[in-house]
Amino acid sequence: MSDFKYSFDGSACASCGGKCCTGESGYIFCSIAELQKICEFLKISFNEFTQKYVKKVGYNFSLIEKRYLDGYACIFFDTETKKCGIYDVRPNQCKTFPFWDIYKNEENFQELLQQCIGIKVDKKYS
Repeated sequence: MSDFKYSFDGSACASCGGKCCTGESGYIFCSIAELQKICEFLKISFNEFTQKYVKKVGYNFSLIEKRYLDGYACIFFDTETKKCGIYDVRPNQCKTFPFWDIYKNEENFQELLQQCIGIKVDKKYS
């Protein structure tokens, strides 16, 4: 991710508690292909899966959330183990975190630094 001023240490996730999967309400967007992979992984039909775990947002699809602490968590975030229940087939949005264009903006980047302990600012920017 050469156009970002940071790198990411995924080993920090073990002690984080899933801050990228919890917090304020938001959207976990998925393509139809991603939804189908999750269905296969969970061994349930597409209809059952979408009725139980997906909401339509305009022309897009998002995984639903559940109440957690003072906010929300992704429906597939296990609040006991603090791990993703569909990690192997998680949506691209989750796979690409924290390398989202929104974090190229300085204000949003500062917020990311507060939330994610895995962010390592490149020395030339610190």
